[in-house]
Amino acid sequence: MHLLQPHLHTRRAFLQRAGQLTLAGTALPTALNLAALGDAAAATATDYKALVCVFLYGGNDYANTVVTFDPASYAQYATVRGGVGEAGGGIALARADLQRTLLQPGTPLAEGRQYALHPAMTGLADLFNTGQAAVQLNVGPLVVPLTRAQFNSADRKTYPLPPKLFSHNDQQSVWQSSSPEGSTVGWGGHLGDLALRSNAKSLFTCMSVTGNAVFLSGDSALQYQVSTGGAVRVRAATDNAVYGSRAVKNLLSEMISEPSAHPLENEYVRVMQRSREAEVHVAAALAGSQSGGATPLTTEFPTNNPLADQLKMVARLIQGRDVLGAKRQVFMVSLGGFDLHDNLIAQQPVLMGRVSEAMAAFYRATVELGVAQNVTAFTASDFGRTLTSNGDGSDHGWGGHHLVVGGAVKGRAFYGAPPPVSVGNTGAPQDQWHVGQGRLLPSTSVDQYAATLARWFGVGPLELNGILPNLRQFGAAAGRADYPVDLGFMGMPA
Repeated sequence: MHLLQPHLHTRRAFLQRAGQLTLAGTALPTALNLAALGDAAAATATDYKALVCVFLYGGNDYANTVVTFDPASYAQYATVRGGVGEAGGGIALARADLQRTLLQPGTPLAEGRQYALHPAMTGLADLFNTGQAAVQLNVGPLVVPLTRAQFNSADRKTYPLPPKLFSHNDQQSVWQSSSPEGSTVGWGGHLGDLALRSNAKSLFTCMSVTGNAVFLSGDSALQYQVSTGGAVRVRAATDNAVYGSRAVKNLLSEMISEPSAHPLENEYVRVMQRSREAEVHVAAALAGSQSGGATPLTTEFPTNNPLADQLKMVARLIQGRDVLGAKRQVFMVSLGGFDLHDNLIAQQPVLMGRVSEAMAAFYRATVELGVAQNVTAFTASDFGRTLTSNGDGSDHGWGGHHLVVGGAVKGRAFYGAPPPVSVGNTGAPQDQWHVGQGRLLPSTSVDQYAATLARWFGVGPLELNGILPNLRQFGAAAGRADYPVDLGFMGMPA
């Protein structure tokens, strides 16, 4: 116990020295995260697979992303959204503009339902129509399957709701971890926990190109953060001077390399040394220094597109997977700006164009690298939004439509039930999947969505409930075959 209770003056000296290390900048928190990770002894997977979460922060407007197109449904959509945007004064998209992104599934939807993507999403529409992308309809957080009547019930013990619905921070966390803000473990991190033994350098199992996010935090696997320029440098080890001062650089170098008799200081030194080693490995991977070298990635990614910059880095890290010792990896990238209570018609086209161009370029890069069958990217967001207009935008919602892209995706198909176009408060039968203002009551849970991806990633059926705590309420084993654990959009491992 004495190791946890150092003498006061020793502890104060250590904290003072640690405080000085704030000069090292943003590299420090990432480096400190490395302490809990040890390298796996041997790989158990013989192939390579990666999942890439594309998170759209702010709550993406589902109705103008995957847009109902058949004449009857479109007419209802345009009416509820107050008419066609800008000239018409509403927030509906013009049907004529949707023709170029019309989605053509291999099996037509029932009752003549049709969808198109936002007109700015031509790249993803092309991938859908050639079989490399699929749409999961009306997915969102659920604790148990719910009907509209059960949602409105006062019996929250029998019909529990996801915590803190319609709250940005909480629903971002629920999507990523099944728990509200404050959660410390995400389902991507749990996938990493299971994959650690497959990777020769387990540190690079969960990698973020978008800063800290609970999605990639596991019980043992911690996220390793990189920027769009590569590894976050430990400046004291690489720079000739820090903040223009060689004295500061020398002080920092001494502090992060000098062994100490004090256990906490010595642990700090070990962590910083591991961070420096990790930086070297990432730099080598990005330089293509595998045995025999590597051909530089030639796929063109769009410029002035922050999501494309992140996905290009993911592609380069995948290219360097041999140097990183990786057989299984989980990545996260993101794009913000989707909280469009105002200026939906003006601002969403730029955002949707960035998502489409970046994800399409990333898919082309996986083809170039020969790993298109081994890499799957999928979208997620805080929540969908209301179908009704608040005048110039839409308000916080619940369920939404999402895209899955990759060579292993059973593409050119819609999964889940197309929701009727409704505001949810008319008393008509079509209101059953709406809870007011056109907020979708999810007919598919995030747990089902995640479980389908996890099974493709290699997670066994008996391991799924440990990763996704609400999953046991879904599927045939729970008496809910109408809410299957496998949604069908991925080719499952043999």
